[in-house]
Amino acid sequence: MKAELIAVGTEILLGDIVNTDAQVISQGLSELGIDVYYQTVVGDNPERLERVIREAKERADIIITTGGLGPTLDDLTKETLAHVFGKGLVLHQQSLDHIRRFFAEIGREMTANNEKQAWLPEGCVPLHNDWGTAPGCAFEADGTHVIMLPGPPRECEPMFRYRAMPYLYPLAGGCIVSHNVRVFGLGESAMEDILHNEMATMTNPTIAPYAKTSECFARITAKADTQEEAEQMLKPVVDRVVSALGEYVYGVDVDSLEQVVGKMLTERGMTLSVAESCTGGLVSKRITDLPGASAYYKGGVCSYANEVKMAVLGVSAETLESVGAVSPEVAEQMARGVAKCMDTDVGVGITGIAGPDGGSEQKPVGLVYISVWMEGKQQTHKMHGSLGRDRVRNQAASTALDMIRRMLLQGTN
Repeated sequence: MKAELIAVGTEILLGDIVNTDAQVISQGLSELGIDVYYQTVVGDNPERLERVIREAKERADIIITTGGLGPTLDDLTKETLAHVFGKGLVLHQQSLDHIRRFFAEIGREMTANNEKQAWLPEGCVPLHNDWGTAPGCAFEADGTHVIMLPGPPRECEPMFRYRAMPYLYPLAGGCIVSHNVRVFGLGESAMEDILHNEMATMTNPTIAPYAKTSECFARITAKADTQEEAEQMLKPVVDRVVSALGEYVYGVDVDSLEQVVGKMLTERGMTLSVAESCTGGLVSKRITDLPGASAYYKGGVCSYANEVKMAVLGVSAETLESVGAVSPEVAEQMARGVAKCMDTDVGVGITGIAGPDGGSEQKPVGLVYISVWMEGKQQTHKMHGSLGRDRVRNQAASTALDMIRRMLLQGTN
């Protein structure tokens, strides 16, 4: 089957936001074996939107739209699609009740125009939105399947994954199941090289490599008549991939390194504190972004200045004078110092040069030292980051989390 994606929103055309929805949906459709031949971005103009829809209707089996489902006058996706496919709009009471509850829960008065979001094309399958107010919907008419999703990525991604994909499963001809093997410390090309023979010879299940910031993952996908059959096909392949990638695998079907570390600390009843210089609190932010972090995370010190390193963390003035703030010795003293200061089982120290300035021939931009102290044992890593300040900081934060993960594993082996 062929699908076409239509993103509705003048703000995308103006460059005010990036159309990340298209990437998420295209990847998901690829998992289902549904081809995407065209992607279109159109502004909030009913005439141009209608023209784009009519073109898509002639060449696609599935049309998926994002955006234009809100309460304002320029949100016209539903109205235009209903017009093109000859459908009226009817009030969906459950969606209206959901919108009213949403406003009541946040303590704001619901304005009358919000009711507009609850009017859906007659005969459609409503797609409940647990991540916002505007419901999505799906219908089939004139041999074409139409799916409407909200535009904000925080709503669109889960709506596609948990609402649209189940609708699409039968159209794809069977059940599609995927598992993601998450990897840190191994580049996408190196991972693909390790898995090359499997990837080249397998057709069902399939293995596809993907790169993310400072890490990558392998998605293993199987297609079968039932989920149980797909899972039986996937298990031996997932096991082989995990075995082949070895120590670089930090989890299967997990969200992040910080999630894995948090779970491990909780299971062991251990506590963590972090002392950060060049990462500026990024490790602490990633840890505390997760609910329940207070069970294992006691706190952090953002010790940019040497005075803070000395006064709060107990870093030696002699060490700073002799080898400088960006050194393995200082990272180690930071890790021990924060663990002592916070009375935690694990302490992390990070110091480096994120750039773009401040480097030298001896200590170039991107040089970072990361040290993890854990119940009297300590490991220190020298990292050479690149590709800009944000990339260096994110890579350092992920490296620190992966070091904690590995030390926790060593402690149980």
